Amino acid sequence: MKLASYKDGSRDGQLVVVSRDLSMAHYANGIATRLQQVLDDWNFLSPQLEDLYVSLNHGRARHAFPFEPQKCMAPLPRAYQWADGSAFINHVELVRKARNAEMPESFYTDPLMYQGGSDDFLGPCDDIVVPSEKMGIDFEAEVAVITGDVPMGTTPDQALEGIRLLMLANDVSLRNLIPAELAKGFGFFQSKPATAFSPVAVTLDEVGGAWKDGRLHLPLQSTWNGKRVGLCDAGPEMTFHFGQLIAHICKTRNVRAGSIVGSGTVSNKDWSHGYSCVAEKRAIETIEHGEPKTEFMKYGDTIRIEMKGVDGQTVFGAIDQTVAQAIA
Repeated sequence: MKLASYKDGSRDGQLVVVSRDLSMAHYANGIATRLQQVLDDWNFLSPQLEDLYVSLNHGRARHAFPFEPQKCMAPLPRAYQWADGSAFINHVELVRKARNAEMPESFYTDPLMYQGGSDDFLGPCDDIVVPSEKMGIDFEAEVAVITGDVPMGTTPDQALEGIRLLMLANDVSLRNLIPAELAKGFGFFQSKPATAFSPVAVTLDEVGGAWKDGRLHLPLQSTWNGKRVGLCDAGPEMTFHFGQLIAHICKTRNVRAGSIVGSGTVSNKDWSHGYSCVAEKRAIETIEHGEPKTEFMKYGDTIRIEMKGVDGQTVFGAIDQTVAQAIA
């Protein structure tokens, strides 16, 4: 099934069930009003939502209405945890090679992760608001999962059973703030503003055989200012699958229902697939020409992130944002 949260003036929005083709929707308030309620009581509430989903897809839902992505918040508008990995090692290799930094062997066996802000997510069509262009504005196209409860010490294979929903993310980065923050030794904070997510989150059965070995084997398309700059396969080159990422978090603590885990920038070794963030394009230019040529994003720039299934239809809807200046 496919789920979204409509803006209604509240912090958590109104839960809606969305048809498979994303054309129609139906409020779920007879079952649950918020997605977090469903995650907290998944085994009881999700079958009821599935029944509504089936009715909606067959045109039998009495109060259905046209689905409008512009009215969406993030599927989970605020979360107990947002942990983002860097599961595509090719991306890490490129960035480090561009600055002549060696790749530690541990990076191939132990995932890189950071914990981002989860109190203020962006909807798929909300502006990316940044105080200054000088901060180095960058998009990052990613796949993300929402979990149920996963106990401490869970193995990677067991952790896969804790995945409830899939979605897309734009993990915005302010690249020019990152070096100084990392130099402090405590990691990202100001350099990671609010993250945006796709209009809908979907259950694993919606992607069929594309979900394999804890990875989503579909191309992720990034379109910057109307030009497609990336069509990267999100599956085969994901070094650490989602079970491994979740298990990494679970090594010393429990992960609770409503936690979001990201894949990091989707990246392929074949450069003809393009890029899922500007930093990677700049790294490639530095490797090839000795310096970067592509500038970071400017006010008024647009970014569209979307994934289509084997049938050619959009799976999650599109993240479609414009970069805007913060109003003082």
